[in-house]
Amino acid sequence: MFALVDCNNFYASCERVFNPKLEGKPVAILSNNDGCVISMSDEAKKLQLPFGAPIFKWEQFCKKNNITVLSSNYPLYGDMSARVMNILEDFSPETEVYSIDESFLKLEGFENYNLTEYAAKMRSRVLKWTGIPTCVGVASTKALCKVANKIARSNLKQSKGICIIDSEENRVKALKWTKIGNVWGIGSRLKIRLQDKGCITAWDFTQLPSDWVLKNFSIVEWRLQKDLQGISKIPLDGVSSKKMISTTRSFEYTHTDIENIKERISTFATKCAEKLRYQKSSCHMLIVQLSSNRFEKNSQYHRKSKTVLFSHPTDSTLVISNAAIEAVKTIFKNGVKYKKAGVIVSGLVPNDNFQLNLFSNENPKHKPLMASIDSLNKKFKSNKIKLGNQDLKRTWKMRQERLSAKFTTNIKEIITIK
Repeated sequence: MFALVDCNNFYASCERVFNPKLEGKPVAILSNNDGCVISMSDEAKKLQLPFGAPIFKWEQFCKKNNITVLSSNYPLYGDMSARVMNILEDFSPETEVYSIDESFLKLEGFENYNLTEYAAKMRSRVLKWTGIPTCVGVASTKALCKVANKIARSNLKQSKGICIIDSEENRVKALKWTKIGNVWGIGSRLKIRLQDKGCITAWDFTQLPSDWVLKNFSIVEWRLQKDLQGISKIPLDGVSSKKMISTTRSFEYTHTDIENIKERISTFATKCAEKLRYQKSSCHMLIVQLSSNRFEKNSQYHRKSKTVLFSHPTDSTLVISNAAIEAVKTIFKNGVKYKKAGVIVSGLVPNDNFQLNLFSNENPKHKPLMASIDSLNKKFKSNKIKLGNQDLKRTWKMRQERLSAKFTTNIKEIITIK
């Protein structure tokens, strides 16, 4: 059996832990630079505030409906997530942190346990130790766990935040209740294709011939179907390295000069290189993106990207930054007010296992240099050492005009009890 523990409205719940006045009131959380709504409480959902709503268009709506709008407090959310996941590890030796607010637990050897009581114990401990409300779905496969969790979340009063699919009757009933578009792993395009085949519910999907699914879709959809049929084909994943690393940011102000943009691109490339070295990987490819503000009607919209292939895999800040700067020069356009840029590294390979190039290799001085820079920056808890083409006095800062305190990660902002 598997269990899926999902934190309810996680970002909003984190804010409520340290500000109880928000309990029972509509709360919305904004994306980077206070752009769009990315999370909200149930109360805000009932008011039909849409996900992804640009706050500048919905500001009056929020004021009219007394919706508390807050900036994303990622240090707080990350720390609270780590606390929740650490608690869940006490309930099973095998866990998979699926996202910042979800975790799968493998319940192997729990045949003699009362799973409803065990799930209630999980919810109770997480709530007591962190203040975060959760829902728990338990079933024989991961895909069925997702279905069970949605059922538990859909009617908290009746389900008490728990749904157990432990019989064929419960499985069939749950799948017939679940719309095909709400099935884990089925996106909008796949949903349309399945609806064309008459699949309205998850149960309809499980009734399609498995050979036909494998032939017309892929092994991924076949595994999903088997999982929904109660045959476990999606295993628990351990911690794995990322297959792509990106650093994308909106600028605090629009930029029209190439020098400012080159400095920002160099900073983003440096961040990507640091992430590469942290997970002990190197990259084969670099993508640089640049775009203006698409919401600004009176200015020219321009969006372009440039891909760079390296002759050998690299994790060197010097190599990646220089390549990124040369790339952005080719896509920059005079007169355009640029609002956003990004650097992506992909084609990742482990540093201790990749194909060498007979004619092109990394400068041997780069490895010890990067190691020394990383060590010093880690020791002093900030990026004290930068490249010469970076602004030494400048650190990127998001627009966070509605930010709550970093209650658990900054000693100067720790909660005060009177």
